[in-house]
Amino acid sequence: MPRLLRLTTVPISLRLLLTGQSRFISENGFEVTMGSADGPERDLVVAREECPHIIIPFTRAITPLQDLKCLAQLVRLMREIKPDIVHTHTPKAGLLGMMAAKIAGVPVRIHTIAGLPFMTAMGNRRKLLIAMEKLTYSAAQHVWPNSHGILNFMRENDLCPERKLSLIGEGSTNGIDLNVFTPDRITEESIAAVHREIGYKAGATYIMAIGRIVQDKGIAELLETFVRLKTDFAELHLVLVGPLERERPEETLPPGAISQIDSDPHIVHVPWTDDVAAFLKVADVLVHASYREGFPNVPLQAGAMECPIVCSDIPGNIDIVTDGETGRTFPVGQAAALEAVLREVLTEQDKGRKMARALRHKVEANFDRRVIHQLILQRYRSLLAE
Repeated sequence: MPRLLRLTTVPISLRLLLTGQSRFISENGFEVTMGSADGPERDLVVAREECPHIIIPFTRAITPLQDLKCLAQLVRLMREIKPDIVHTHTPKAGLLGMMAAKIAGVPVRIHTIAGLPFMTAMGNRRKLLIAMEKLTYSAAQHVWPNSHGILNFMRENDLCPERKLSLIGEGSTNGIDLNVFTPDRITEESIAAVHREIGYKAGATYIMAIGRIVQDKGIAELLETFVRLKTDFAELHLVLVGPLERERPEETLPPGAISQIDSDPHIVHVPWTDDVAAFLKVADVLVHASYREGFPNVPLQAGAMECPIVCSDIPGNIDIVTDGETGRTFPVGQAAALEAVLREVLTEQDKGRKMARALRHKVEANFDRRVIHQLILQRYRSLLAE
């Protein structure tokens, strides 16, 4: 039985970004081991995926001494369990996992790219992050960007040899579970729970953003836009679903933005939900104003739920949303442009819903999780056969 080692920096990636994938691969003839740093999600991941998990003390920050310890631990682990494939996700696990796999002589080394952190970095930090990415690709044999946009960006900037690059299907790391993200499958109980959590008012309009509440998700621009829009639209509310970053200075929102979230009665912050589909069922429009993405899950989920979308025009987002056909886009980082597009969507809601239905058809045709899992399994088998 071939052995697969899947590595992510933190366990929440195994929980949210790779849901069900390790279990599927295991059920189809592979001995799968997962690895990541420790975290509160670890036990849930092990129970759900039914695969063993090994704690690797990765850090998301740049920590040279700790990284060397992780590298040594990974080399020992790989020499012990002798995986046929090592497949890494997220930057730090990718860098150390691919280096260790090359040192240990692992036959098949794969790294998936779900976003490029250097795209929003500046100066020496940007140079360092680019160097780390290139080192990851040099140790990998196969590099899988998870969107056409990221693949094209890598080609245009000569980041990785062409022979290593390929895309799974039309993109996406894990696809969408259409058994969950289908509008008519959301129960009245789930909707009522969301209504209670956000203090829902009948007749009000709800703008929603889902994901980490950080600078590079475009939250500051969204807040600025919301202030101007709510003077013209009665009972306009903003719901922010996701953890508010308070520890990493490069990601933390400006103090004024945090104060606005805390004090504006028309803004609701929900730090976490396990029922994203129900929140999207309640939303009138999803805004995804991110500065950088690989192939973002949230617009994909909104598309499956037929929720109108406004998103920034970055690689990844535009793989999902075609402006004027399946949603609306605006130039990244430009609050005035976001306001104009969002104002149009709020005014012409029938048009927004029509585009949302078109996006649902696109999701069904290209991003069904069952199809993505099968494509990955087939790729594993073909790489081992080579």
